[in-house]
Amino acid sequence: MPLSILTTTWPLLLGMGVLMLGAGLQGTLLGLRATLEGFPAPVTGVIMSCYYVGYLAGTTGAPRLLRQVGHVRVFAALAAVASAAVLIQASFVHPLPWGAMRLLSGVCFAGIYVVAESWLNDRASAGTRGRLFAVYMLVLYVGLGLAQFLLVVANPSTPTPFMLVSVLISLSIVPIVVSAQQTPQVAVPRKVRYRDLYRDSPLGVVAVSVSGMISSIIFSMGPVYARLSGLGTRGVATFMAVSILSGVVTQYPVGRLSDRMDRRTVIAVVCTFATIVAGSIAMFGDMPPAALLILTATFSGLVLTLYSLSVSHVNDKLEPSQMVAASSALLLLNGSAAAIGPVVAGSLIAAFGPPAYFATLATLTGTLTVYDLWRKARQRPVPPARKGPFINAQPQGMAGQIVGSAKTPEQRPGRPPEVNSTAELDSPR
Repeated sequence: MPLSILTTTWPLLLGMGVLMLGAGLQGTLLGLRATLEGFPAPVTGVIMSCYYVGYLAGTTGAPRLLRQVGHVRVFAALAAVASAAVLIQASFVHPLPWGAMRLLSGVCFAGIYVVAESWLNDRASAGTRGRLFAVYMLVLYVGLGLAQFLLVVANPSTPTPFMLVSVLISLSIVPIVVSAQQTPQVAVPRKVRYRDLYRDSPLGVVAVSVSGMISSIIFSMGPVYARLSGLGTRGVATFMAVSILSGVVTQYPVGRLSDRMDRRTVIAVVCTFATIVAGSIAMFGDMPPAALLILTATFSGLVLTLYSLSVSHVNDKLEPSQMVAASSALLLLNGSAAAIGPVVAGSLIAAFGPPAYFATLATLTGTLTVYDLWRKARQRPVPPARKGPFINAQPQGMAGQIVGSAKTPEQRPGRPPEVNSTAELDSPR
């Protein structure tokens, strides 16, 4: 990738990295603090789900706001509001204001992702887009993972970590507003009907939905599970860091494998192993911390590839002109399912205890395995000539593709012709 691309985008990447430190700390902090305050697990699940409801609203409304106000102003305004929302949560420790501010945070972060990724889409060429988004997603993952250890330096029972989150979100604005760069134009894609999308790729649509539930449970209810399992603050931070950072390691090898064979087979294998691992943790929960962390890293590393595999499988079935609209629809579908995940997991944890966390995850991956194998028995695989490259994506990373629809098929993020097959294109929490 030319150095000039990083020279023009480093302020945005730096700002997003600082923002992820705040976002990663906020998500884990809320789950941990809610448990310390004695919030019932279902209530905590509802609070955490509010983020995804807000995320859907923010993703839908952000492109229009960008056209009216501009990228820099939207980023600054949304970051300021998100920073204020965290301080309100520190001041009013109660489920109602927490849920309302969590929803507001979802709106703000969705809009910020739209700003960042449409900006990157505009800066990149067809030959550099994949590598630029690879750097972008690396920044997001590393920021989210390292943020977990900030819990160690701030007592989660005090307002201090909330203030730290607010400071980090506020500081993320600085590199953006001081970099005088021309901002991109924004276009809104046409809509696509879900029944048509399901007709083209039933497994892809179902897998995108299931991956949304799984990822939201990991990011939202992981701290609750860790705390209820007896881990202290340092243990919770390590548990979440392992869960997040393991996804960085597995994307490339799983992506290359899916480019060389039927993606449905790769999804089935990933889900089968993930089911075995999660089921083992649920059945033999009383294990040494090191063993728990190893198995958790294995499980998360596997399931955090599902969204990428699903989007890649859907794109294999579509024409180039359909892919931008399909990406928008998949994002909304994933977010809708993500809003359900923490509520379901929280209710089951309240009813059956901490083992229900991994039991729920094992049930989801096991169900997807069965559906995958059923679809394989009913339909032939995609011919190799029609397969596109693996799209290493996460839900939060899809927002840029929604507002990048002005690109031609040759320029679109999903198919840069000369980048390697595991290029990061379009993620969190």
